[in-house]
Amino acid sequence: MLRRLLHSALLAALLAATGAHALTVDEARAIASGDTEARIAALDKAVLTADEKTAAFIQAMADDAVKYTADKVFVMKDDKGYDPVTGVEAKVPDDAEDVVNNNLMRGAFDAAQAVLQLTSKDEKVRAEAAQALLKEPSESRLPAVERALAAETNPSIKAQLELVRAASMLNSADAAKRIDAAKALAERKSPDIKLLLNQRLADETDAGVKSAIVASIERIDGALVWGDRINAVFSGISLGSVLLLAALGLAITYGLMGVINMAHGELMMIGAYATYVMQGIFQRYVPESMFGLYLVAAIPVSFLAAALVGAVLERGVIRFLYGRPLETLLATWGISLMLQQMVRSLFGAQNVGVENPGWMSGGFTMLSNVTLPWNRIGIIIFAVLVLLAMGWLIGRTRLGLFVRGVTQNRPIASCMGVNTARIDTYAFALGSGIAGLAGCALSQIGNVGPDLGQSYIVDSFMVVVMGGVGQLAGTVYAAMGLGILNKFIEGWAGAVLAKIAVLVFIIIFIQKRPQGIFAMKGRSAEA
Repeated sequence: MLRRLLHSALLAALLAATGAHALTVDEARAIASGDTEARIAALDKAVLTADEKTAAFIQAMADDAVKYTADKVFVMKDDKGYDPVTGVEAKVPDDAEDVVNNNLMRGAFDAAQAVLQLTSKDEKVRAEAAQALLKEPSESRLPAVERALAAETNPSIKAQLELVRAASMLNSADAAKRIDAAKALAERKSPDIKLLLNQRLADETDAGVKSAIVASIERIDGALVWGDRINAVFSGISLGSVLLLAALGLAITYGLMGVINMAHGELMMIGAYATYVMQGIFQRYVPESMFGLYLVAAIPVSFLAAALVGAVLERGVIRFLYGRPLETLLATWGISLMLQQMVRSLFGAQNVGVENPGWMSGGFTMLSNVTLPWNRIGIIIFAVLVLLAMGWLIGRTRLGLFVRGVTQNRPIASCMGVNTARIDTYAFALGSGIAGLAGCALSQIGNVGPDLGQSYIVDSFMVVVMGGVGQLAGTVYAAMGLGILNKFIEGWAGAVLAKIAVLVFIIIFIQKRPQGIFAMKGRSAEA
């Protein structure tokens, strides 16, 4: 209710400097009753020279707060009736009817309010009003648009108003004006403009105008196709980044250690729930202004939580099963079921909500039909940083040297004084921690629930196997390649067929090249 009152006050202020005339009973009656076309015509005529009472009446109509009889109209407030012209309280007869607004009429009210907002001092309000009028163009509103265009100083809003003027002229009775409007609208290469042109084309009878509209649609299609391609590539890279995060941990536990860890998805789930817990802590104990930092704090927490579970899993179960892949598969599958049930007992079986911080909400508009969400961009950057950190850790640190040494030749590494049992635990905990980071990232783009990891475990194994067991570079190539391939096929054949096609491709690829994109080098590969 407060929002409506503020909105009405704003509309009244906007009309102070215009040549407005007082609302009449006949105008109010024409807007409130009759057939839809007549009501819209009366509304469009009244809004061109509306005073603050007219603005208030339009707001009341949009709020379904108007009743009428054969000769009177009443604005309802707190179960009391008021005359829209004088503002005086009036008794509402028992036979007064509620005004009925269909969707077409509601669109007309929105457009009328947008016309009134074109004279606002707030540039954001004027921009939103111009955008609203572009969706509901009408030649009857041209005088108001022309008046706003003459007074507008902001170049971007002025360009938007010129589009509104062109869209309004698209329904003109003059064929030449319709042709000019079609040519002008082609400069704005967006799906909304294409929809307007297609709607006009369906009703157009003049051959010259039809030709101009078709040419404009073809120009827009030529521009939109690049936007569709960019969307497909970005979606593929985004999906590839998710697959990369999910597979990086598995590249250690399976690729380097040879452990078929069916609980890898549940380690991702633990990272996601750790993020959820950190969100709750920040909501309860941290000032609201700092809530957006919960995700930053959740990154190390999700890593440590999953790494701790992974270390316990390796010390308690996995270390007794090295060299027996079937047993590790069965054991970790049972553990995955236990972890799922533990989460259900602690947090419930339903999905929990994890909010995006303010700095990860919204998106970056590249083209009219291309908007890149910040949360997806953030995950791509996060995946790159995790990959670089992991590559540095494996290739440049003492721990990485020991992990590579134990992987390539365990007996010789042991003879050189390396504590292989400890390195196994560290390596498995590292892989588990990276899975936790993947869960932290996934919490920002999907539901967090006990079954979160099940959606990614198969894809993760496919990425690792296709890339080459134990090869980080192969994991990157496979994740990005499969992500982009999946999105391009999905746009052509649908999600289900795309999934099947990618699976068939992987099967054929592994048949032709069992070692994956990059074959492992060293004694372990020769053995």
